[in-house]
Amino acid sequence: MDLEFSGEVWFWRGPAPYHFVTVPEDESAELQETAALVTYGWGMIPVAAGIGSTDWTTSLWPKNGGYVVPLKDKVRRAEGIEIGDVVTVRLVVEI
Repeated sequence: MDLEFSGEVWFWRGPAPYHFVTVPEDESAELQETAALVTYGWGMIPVAAGIGSTDWTTSLWPKNGGYVVPLKDKVRRAEGIEIGDVVTVRLVVEI
């Protein structure tokens, strides 16, 4: 499954601070249809992700009935991404 969407980068200051992009509702619904086939626990979905010319592997985190994409520091630095920026995210889910 290949998905592409745009979203705003936000920061979570919890016990393990991290930057995220929220997957929109329509794309989250598509992911939920295949989640049982690919999740490795806690609803996490392994993906190949890309923003601009930077690609990496990560896992989508379930949140509020949808999913969020965690952005590694190396990805944000490579692409010059700041909190509040709107980025286009590419996801590939191997089914």
